Amino acid sequence: MSETGNDEQMDVGSVVEAVSADHSFGAPLYVVESMCMRCGENGTTRFLLTLIPHFRKVLLSAFECPHCGERNNEVQFAGEIQPRGCSYRLEVSAGDDKMFDRQVVKSESATIKIPELDFEIPPEAQRGSLSTVEGILARAADELSALQEERRTVDPKTAEAIDHFLSKLRACAKADSSFTFILDDPAGNSFIENPHAPSPDPCLHIKFYERTPEQQAALGYLSNSSQTGQPERDNPPSTAAIPHGAIGAAAGHRAIAQSNSTDISDNLFRYTAPEEVMTFPSTCGACMKLCETRMFVTKIPYFQEVIVMASTCDDCGYRNSELKPGGAIPKKGKKIILSVRNIADLSRDVIKSDTAGVKIPELDLELAGGTLGGMVTTVEGLVTQIKESLARVHGFTFGDSLDESKKNKWREFGSRLTKLLSLEEPWTLILDDELANSFISPVTDDIKDDHQLTYEEYERSWEQNEELGLNDIDTSSADAAYESTETTKLP
Repeated sequence: MSETGNDEQMDVGSVVEAVSADHSFGAPLYVVESMCMRCGENGTTRFLLTLIPHFRKVLLSAFECPHCGERNNEVQFAGEIQPRGCSYRLEVSAGDDKMFDRQVVKSESATIKIPELDFEIPPEAQRGSLSTVEGILARAADELSALQEERRTVDPKTAEAIDHFLSKLRACAKADSSFTFILDDPAGNSFIENPHAPSPDPCLHIKFYERTPEQQAALGYLSNSSQTGQPERDNPPSTAAIPHGAIGAAAGHRAIAQSNSTDISDNLFRYTAPEEVMTFPSTCGACMKLCETRMFVTKIPYFQEVIVMASTCDDCGYRNSELKPGGAIPKKGKKIILSVRNIADLSRDVIKSDTAGVKIPELDLELAGGTLGGMVTTVEGLVTQIKESLARVHGFTFGDSLDESKKNKWREFGSRLTKLLSLEEPWTLILDDELANSFISPVTDDIKDDHQLTYEEYERSWEQNEELGLNDIDTSSADAAYESTETTKLP
């Protein structure tokens, strides 16, 4: 088959190798001959590796058949799967036409739901699409109505039910009724535009979550013990196979057990050395194979006891570090307010838990809890992470379809965010943590003498406790068992 232009026709294997190896974004257009699924003749598929500004690397593919005229296109993500899944919830009000112009990226693993209609677009439908809210709904209606004439002949009742549903779906697409548009993607590669970015959108709620083993398996990761190489419970590892780091921790625990003084344990674990790090087998969060996790417990002054964990996978190279709070769940939430005035303030240590929100009132910037995940950084590092996260989460920032006023708005906000680090003017950093597991270090020996740093405790609302799962916790049985044990120990 002859090709026009400068397109070079290649075989499928060569295209895969070329796309996989090409890390530049001025990549050429690859052309491969492929069979048309409509007429069975050979058509042409074109591949282009490109980058959506401030979003993701994507592989665009377009198929065209010269025999029957069949055409289709698809967007596939060429970059890595994100560490966590994402869920976008858009509340669409009746009569709000602008809501339908929001751009939507639906990856091949994403599901779209409209609860009011009990309607769901599965991952295999409209997979890898780049559209708008209106375009998604219109395409769904067109696909449902494609074979209605045949259904009316074969199954009139089903056709009538679909007609009734299509009237509701088209009413939503024309903004005649309110509905909720939910985009859920375990791979974390889907997106709904926020036209108010970087300010929060009251109609758009974003949530990030840990994938379940079933979702990991659906994404192509190994998920069962036979595949991951997990050791059988009947064959525990021998003493000779204990990894380095476990021996020091065991010796430390023996020293504590042989003494009645609590001062020994306090001094032993106040500062941790490498030989006191505990090591245990775990599962890689990326490839689900067996890996090694190192853990130690330490106490941060003026904060609380924390558990530091770090994992490394030798199979896929994935690395992860986490800082988890120790002890009981605090009864109140905590808001930390820091007035940033000088260079020393930018070097303050910051512990931001995955439930903490971030606010900078001078920029009208507010990030909901979970946007950046949990991290241990500095004030300067946190601002840098915010800038990178906003560019990643709010895609299409400088795309061709964005009007000049919005581009100027983003450029202005980016420059204002950068000016925070140059300290041209004082500014305020607020960490609002419902579980009180976040921390900003003081610059004085006594935290009370640091007048730039203030803490405010508050009672959590019922809705906050519900979201955290605290309303359903019943510890009465555990409390009773603990009290009975304590009573038995009394002489």
